[in-house]
Amino acid sequence: MCAALLAGSAAVNAFTQERKTGGHEGVQQDYQKMTPEQRSAATREFLGLGLMPDTAAAARGAPLFAQNCAVCHGKAARGGMGPSLITSDRVLTDEHGERLVPFLQKGSPGKGMPGFATMSDQQLTDIAEFLHLQVENVANRGTYKVLNILVGNAPKGKAYVLAHCMSCHTTETFAHIASKFRSPEQLQRNWIWPMHDGSITADVKTSKERFSGRVTEISDFRITLVDKSGKTRTIDRGPGVDVQINDRFAAHQEIVMTLANDDMHNVTAYFETLK
Repeated sequence: MCAALLAGSAAVNAFTQERKTGGHEGVQQDYQKMTPEQRSAATREFLGLGLMPDTAAAARGAPLFAQNCAVCHGKAARGGMGPSLITSDRVLTDEHGERLVPFLQKGSPGKGMPGFATMSDQQLTDIAEFLHLQVENVANRGTYKVLNILVGNAPKGKAYVLAHCMSCHTTETFAHIASKFRSPEQLQRNWIWPMHDGSITADVKTSKERFSGRVTEISDFRITLVDKSGKTRTIDRGPGVDVQINDRFAAHQEIVMTLANDDMHNVTAYFETLK
């Protein structure tokens, strides 16, 4: 998302500068004054996104991807157990399935990627177009359409907060919370998943020693942390190594897993009243 925003900002600056200097013949108005369709086309040209995805084919490919691929790559192809396909070279260098279709037919069994030889070329092409549309949606901010999200029930949102949030927070935490964000969209994004300040710590116990520190990297196999002296330590998480993670945002991870759509909108509506 950050890369897309930076690229989009560069497009804004480039088109604005070109208008001021008389460059880029045909650009008659500032980027910000363009219609969504004009912004989309301008950003596509600036970023060199190639051919526009076939939206009809992508619509056909969406359920095929959901049924066969989403369990590993996520419902929007942004990664899950398997890697994100948004930045895949194989996807980015494909135009309309000429590279992806043969690959999807054979797969990559050695890397856990099954082949889909029983699917038709048209079905696989539709999946390819679905993937290209996901790249488009991420890269081209000119296509973004923000909908009104203040559709919830504020009293119900208050009840949700009282039931799920007050074990960690106080009423002072939420005082004037709406005034801290420039839009309801930003408010909603931040209460669900607050900006992480990197304050995850861990207590590590081995057969020989025990120490604590700030976590800088972590996986199922090893953990890297910086202890109180400033020393960086990497420990393999093998037998006999006990790692206790201390993350004050863990409760938000649990909320994300269970948060219903209505509850999300209700809480946002309630917080929006706290200005």
